Amino acid sequence: MKTNNILFFLMLALWACVPKEQVVFKSIKNLVVDGGGGGEPTLKGEAVFFNPNKIQTTLKEIKVEVLVDGKKAAVVDQAMDLVIPRQSDFTVPIEAKLSLQEIGLLDAVIGFFGGKTYQVQFVGYVRVKVHGVVLKVPVKYNEEVKLR
Repeated sequence: MKTNNILFFLMLALWACVPKEQVVFKSIKNLVVDGGGGGEPTLKGEAVFFNPNKIQTTLKEIKVEVLVDGKKAAVVDQAMDLVIPRQSDFTVPIEAKLSLQEIGLLDAVIGFFGGKTYQVQFVGYVRVKVHGVVLKVPVKYNEEVKLR
């Protein structure tokens, strides 16, 4: 009988620590492609999320593939330890070196000089931690970006 009570209280405590709602990926803002002065171009922006929970969480990892015109061009793979405030929006800076081989060298050179517009897609996830429980939040976002 005591074992059942202890098990019940442990499960109740664990349930109370888990966030009621999942952190939500909203968008990516201030997305730019920087030519980098002769090196590989760098894609920069800020990922916007919302934490609907009444408890703060911690952002642990961002793992997102960047597709340019449908071709894998970069991977954002950042380990973090960022405290996320409760019931609020928060932004996370992201940066990825774009692979000219994957986009196509000729296409990239034309884009640098002509200001070509690219379809950029982010697909992956972020991991957040709440009282020791790690959760995966999916990321999927599309945007047109003009190379500067």
